[in-house]
Amino acid sequence: MGVQATAPELDVQRKVATSSIIKFYRLISDCPVPQRADRSAGGLIPTRAFRFCEPMTTASAFGWYIFPPMDFSILWDGNDMYWRYGDVESWYPLQAAQYPDFSTQFDNKCPENIKGFSPPFISSAPESGVLKIWSGLVAKTATDWSLLVRKPANLPGSQLFEHFEGIVETDHWFGPLFTNLRITKTDIPVLFKREMPLMQIQPLHRSTYAESSLKKFDFVEDMNDFTMDDWNDFHKTVIEPGSANTRERGLYAKQSRKLRKHQ
Repeated sequence: MGVQATAPELDVQRKVATSSIIKFYRLISDCPVPQRADRSAGGLIPTRAFRFCEPMTTASAFGWYIFPPMDFSILWDGNDMYWRYGDVESWYPLQAAQYPDFSTQFDNKCPENIKGFSPPFISSAPESGVLKIWSGLVAKTATDWSLLVRKPANLPGSQLFEHFEGIVETDHWFGPLFTNLRITKTDIPVLFKREMPLMQIQPLHRSTYAESSLKKFDFVEDMNDFTMDDWNDFHKTVIEPGSANTRERGLYAKQSRKLRKHQ
């Protein structure tokens, strides 16, 4: 029989074994695998922006796409919400609904004390027109890392709903990875397809949104207060590369990529 590791030793082993910043757990067996977000936003951003606009492509690629587990539709009449899926033509009143057959699968695989607690797939919130959708996944991040849950960056959005954004501290909160939406049109079916990203999740270190960090900022009120270093930085960025007609295309992108490669 081997010697049992102590708690500190186990912590070290876990840190060594886990080199990634995030780990996804799939509960719904046929839900799509998370996908690294795409610099071209699925080929939907303009070609010129893809070639030369590093801020746009970097933002597009920041994080991972999360998809719906299946195709389904939502209908909101301004008061009540309904849903349907697959080949079903009837609309079902929606309060909270399980993914088809999932609750049985969950109970068959989970420990005895967790049976009966399968997360709902979709549910309507008490607030008018608000919908919660579960991805079928759970996520766990490294210590002090959280997830920003938001709409997919730079993908064309629907005119029928809008995303709420939220930051979840997934280094200690091990629960369903979901998003909240507000349906903005009544009496029009809203279709969600499993091949289209439902949300984009982005890693944030806790220090970046800590109150102690955000409440401290500096402000230069007037150009008279610019230092020579400030003017030199402005000259280097705006004037040195040349006019808009003569400057090298994609200069910022080239400089940023070179810096990242060096780092």
